Amino acid sequence: MHGKTGGVLGGNEVIRIAICDDEKYMSDHIKAMASDFFRRKNMEITILQFSCGDELLKYGKQVDILFLDIQMKGTDGMETARRLRERRFRGFLIFITVLKEMVFQSFEVQAYDYLVKPIQEKHFEKTMERLVGSMQDASEASLLIQKGYESRILSLKEIVFCEIIDRKIYLHLTSLEVVDYYDRIENLETKLDSRFFRCHRSYLINLMHLKSYKNGVAYMEGSKEIPVSRLRSKEFSGVILQYMKSM
Repeated sequence: MHGKTGGVLGGNEVIRIAICDDEKYMSDHIKAMASDFFRRKNMEITILQFSCGDELLKYGKQVDILFLDIQMKGTDGMETARRLRERRFRGFLIFITVLKEMVFQSFEVQAYDYLVKPIQEKHFEKTMERLVGSMQDASEASLLIQKGYESRILSLKEIVFCEIIDRKIYLHLTSLEVVDYYDRIENLETKLDSRFFRCHRSYLINLMHLKSYKNGVAYMEGSKEIPVSRLRSKEFSGVILQYMKSM
């Protein structure tokens, strides 16, 4: 099963929604609210319903929005989400839960939001309004980050470089804003594309914003100087050439 964060709003594509919950009345309730919400937005959707995590994992097609119950018999929602992310699932993930405490684990699987049972329509609407805005922002290559209960989508082209200090990642943007959140640089690396290069154990740079490279220093847009480790300097020269050829 795969999906791409965003992109579905670029044309007249149908938004694919999946609901995975072992309680049929809850699944039907979410389906009714989603149908009503998108009908009012004049957006075309298709909704698929799954009664367990294993059934969802067997489904091989793209999904743009996934409502996933955390507490299910068999493979629970958290484990299902982990497996989907390992398979490069890039859709928007919204957890359905009775326990707010479970949400802290959702950080590692990049959940966009969570809804607590019994789901109130006003909470559902608020989440969906935010999600539609995020889908519009994410019509190009983007990164979904989470800070506490807040989710944010950043376009990859606006990231100049990424820095890690004590388990915290700092994203330096073209706007000069710095966005910080907790994650491992190895996790971040898997979510970025070929324009990013790990030039040092603490830095990932966006080659789009590289101005020059000399004596182990990458000179970035905004007069930032980033160290390139000796181990990576030879590979870096080759990567720069390859990147320039592909432009």
